[in-house]
Amino acid sequence: MKEAAPGGASPTVGVPRDYRLLVPREWFRIDLMQDRWRAQLKTYVDRQAEGRRVPAELQQDVWATLRNTAEAGRARGAMEFFLLTTTRNGGLPASLLVSLIPLGNTPADPEKYAAWLELREPEGPGRRHVSVVDLPAGAAVRVHGATTLDVHALMPGGVGYLTLSFSAPLTGMSGPMEQLCDAIAGSLRWVV
Repeated sequence: MKEAAPGGASPTVGVPRDYRLLVPREWFRIDLMQDRWRAQLKTYVDRQAEGRRVPAELQQDVWATLRNTAEAGRARGAMEFFLLTTTRNGGLPASLLVSLIPLGNTPADPEKYAAWLELREPEGPGRRHVSVVDLPAGAAVRVHGATTLDVHALMPGGVGYLTLSFSAPLTGMSGPMEQLCDAIAGSLRWVV
């Protein structure tokens, strides 16, 4: 396991200055706070295609999808992007996007935030399950779907939520993958 610890909130009383998260070594880390994140992402895509018969079109599609995910995440406060290849054909990997969501209009109480998110879930078979869980780092809102798992951990000091957005488009978010993602979320610790 390796620890991820990008810059966090500014240090004030009760507000963490950073966080720690244990992520397995097999997950490739891209620091979205650095200008070189696109080069890091390209390195990842190239390494996954290396020595495999990955069609150039698939490699380009994976690159474009991951780049768009990272850019959209950065626009919403993403700081880190972790990728794990789960297939041998160079397809879309499992991923973790770590973001800071300031409180703003977001409820500061996890129970109220869960209810707020629940109201926004569309009806039907794709509806995600919203719950509140206790992590060692504190209360968190857990939103579980067929291929996604979002964990919104309330940061001490009223800063906002640190959101861990897991995605497993090929394997789905159940069984061992769900357990792994829950374990990563459970490793979250605040640095004061």
